[in-house]
Amino acid sequence: MSFQPILPLDGYAGWRFLSSSLQGQTERFSRNPVQQRDMEYFRENIGKITRADDLVSDYRLLRVALGAYGLQDDLRNRAFIGKVLADGVTDDTALSNRLADKRYREFSEAFGFGSDLAPRTQSAGFADKILGRFERQEFERAVGTRNEDMRLALNTQRELADIAARGQADTTAWLTILGNPPLRKVFETAFGLPESVGSLDLDRQLEIFRTGADRAFGSSEFMQFTDPDKVETLIRDFTIRAQIGNGPSPFTPGATALILLQPLV
Repeated sequence: MSFQPILPLDGYAGWRFLSSSLQGQTERFSRNPVQQRDMEYFRENIGKITRADDLVSDYRLLRVALGAYGLQDDLRNRAFIGKVLADGVTDDTALSNRLADKRYREFSEAFGFGSDLAPRTQSAGFADKILGRFERQEFERAVGTRNEDMRLALNTQRELADIAARGQADTTAWLTILGNPPLRKVFETAFGLPESVGSLDLDRQLEIFRTGADRAFGSSEFMQFTDPDKVETLIRDFTIRAQIGNGPSPFTPGATALILLQPLV
């Protein structure tokens, strides 16, 4: 990856610098010739794909498709990805519906295989939609090679906007956060929660995350994150805690949420 992001600082100061320079840095990144060739190949060929097997058998198309959903590490797991795509999402027993990581469901739903309808690869504007996600995800990956916390912060900014745009019920939106490992990590860190919270019953996890949000922001409702100021506060708390090693303190806002866990973990 020839693009090298400029990240001179860590923590919240680093995030503020990245935010202020984001437009210029993303423009430089988009001029990467290797990136441009892969995107052009996807644009020219994705409309020819009508079956999950066709997509899985084309390495260049699959790399872009997986990268758009943050699943590039599964590029070699072609049988698994083929099953995720071929099953679709309409049946409750479909593989993506049974996986804890809900990015697979979003990925499968986006391509639309596994149903009686034509796959979405045939839809107008499909390539642009996937490529927009891919370019942003690849930029985030480039940032992550220098600073993983900055990658997670960028991911949070994008994912919260995407979830809000779906207009889901409040519980569904929170469950989407719980089922998205990078996004979940940001909330856990910002609220001062240990990773072991993930071993609790799902209803209890949901209660803890909502309580953490209420303590930090004055509301447990997901839709508060349509407010850019609330998202910025979440990222601020995450980057500060991450920089100091995510150690909970009785003097920090997330401490009360952590205390709730003590009888259970």
